[in-house]
Amino acid sequence: MSAARVQPVVLALPGNAELAGGLARRLEAVDGAVTVRRFPDGETYLRIDTAVAGRTVLLASTLDRPDDKLLALVLLAATARDLGATRLVLVAPYLPYMRQDARFQPGEGVTSTYVGRLLSSAVDGIVTVDPHLHRHRSLADVLQVPGVCVHAAPEIAAWIARHLPDPLLIGPDGESAQWAAAAAELAGAPFTVLAKTRHGDREVEVSVPGLARWPGRTPVLVDDIISTGRTMLAAVAHLRGLGTAPPMCVAVHAVFAGQAYRDLVDAGARVVTCNTIPHPSNAIDLHDLVADGVRALLGGGDG
Repeated sequence: MSAARVQPVVLALPGNAELAGGLARRLEAVDGAVTVRRFPDGETYLRIDTAVAGRTVLLASTLDRPDDKLLALVLLAATARDLGATRLVLVAPYLPYMRQDARFQPGEGVTSTYVGRLLSSAVDGIVTVDPHLHRHRSLADVLQVPGVCVHAAPEIAAWIARHLPDPLLIGPDGESAQWAAAAAELAGAPFTVLAKTRHGDREVEVSVPGLARWPGRTPVLVDDIISTGRTMLAAVAHLRGLGTAPPMCVAVHAVFAGQAYRDLVDAGARVVTCNTIPHPSNAIDLHDLVADGVRALLGGGDG
């Protein structure tokens, strides 16, 4: 007779209860309890209130605004291991620092690789959603532990097909073309890529090549991340100036620095994101795909 299955335990960092609960339900895991708070001097106190000895532990923590989260994550991982956890898997739908993937100016740090090393030192595997791997070929270039990358394009395409008649998918720049192209193919829709000139962190000039080829289509700007929103805003203004239908902005990760979300809405765009980072714009649920990614990692898959 085979030994009874030992259920994994899911531990949520603050703000990740929905992610942890969704993983526990989908994976038939224990939704564990963690206490995390600050001492008066600002240091982090944490306690794991569910037994983890002899179990695989899934650490649920999306890592937007990461600087306040990374230390708590490393401490929680160390605590779980010290208490006898046999395997630690970080489930981070948003993986930070991936955009600094080269030394663009003398003296800069290539922080994507540094953060990859830090996380790899804390856990035994990582599951994430569409990390910004522009110059890195895969997660293996960043991590020293197995990693599974889940792709949001199928769910984005399904949402677009259900809600938007006659869409034209548009990548705001060359880096976003991979997401727009994948979603367009799955949705059976045409796509193009904006021509973009960046004049600084917050100044962007764009144009849409050949837009007249698709008259009457609803423009859908698709990107992996909306952060400052400057590229999306410039694209929305350009499209509105051409008299198109009100554009839709769709992104995997709702980072939204400052007033970026409100600026896009005020500019006349509709904004929809996946639920990798909790935000009012979340309309595309990826928790099933993330759970599949965890199954792949626990079963030996690597992507």
